[in-house]
Amino acid sequence: MIKVMLVDDHAVLRDGLKNIIDLEKDIEVVGEAVSGEGALVKARETNPDIILMDINLPGESGIEVTRSIKSEYPHMKICVLTMYSHDEYFMAAIREGADGYLLKDSPSEQVIEAVRTIAGGESVIHPSMTKKLLTFHQQNNELEEASNELSEREKEVLMCLLEGLSNKEIAGKLFISDKTVKIHVSKIFKKFNVKSRSQVIIHAVQNQLVPLSHIRKDN
Repeated sequence: MIKVMLVDDHAVLRDGLKNIIDLEKDIEVVGEAVSGEGALVKARETNPDIILMDINLPGESGIEVTRSIKSEYPHMKICVLTMYSHDEYFMAAIREGADGYLLKDSPSEQVIEAVRTIAGGESVIHPSMTKKLLTFHQQNNELEEASNELSEREKEVLMCLLEGLSNKEIAGKLFISDKTVKIHVSKIFKKFNVKSRSQVIIHAVQNQLVPLSHIRKDN
């Protein structure tokens, strides 16, 4: 059974999520909190596997709470569930250790699937957030020093992964075969010690391959 804790100051949203989750046989809500301070207390009491965390909370923000919980309980998975699609919130949440980032306009089925995916050790990122990475990468065609472990071709493939391109699309863009793309993607996964494309994105953010200081403040 996957134990979930809900952190949001809107009762209607919490009740809605709880009702949806209660329909699933393998997931249960073990606790709820309406503030940053309450989230820390409830996390200690219930020891959830996954926390669905809003950003805008009374007291400490969801990002600050994520930092505190990850510091004290690194085994707890946190998926930010917010209305904010701002670049800076996304980057900050991931760098503080969030395992996923979804927007509140996500279908309920997607939220449920995200819980299972994150519980399985992978990461989930709302599609619109990966597009934001592409926007400023096009403006700042660079990778930070932390990516020096990659070859030049692997860096090119990484950029394509951040754009959300499929292997076939990467092959067409870089004029290489699908097989060669698979080899490069496999090497990137191995060097980053990840298992999915979402985890590649999170690794890139947490290790500042995507420099926060260069993000445009369009929103």
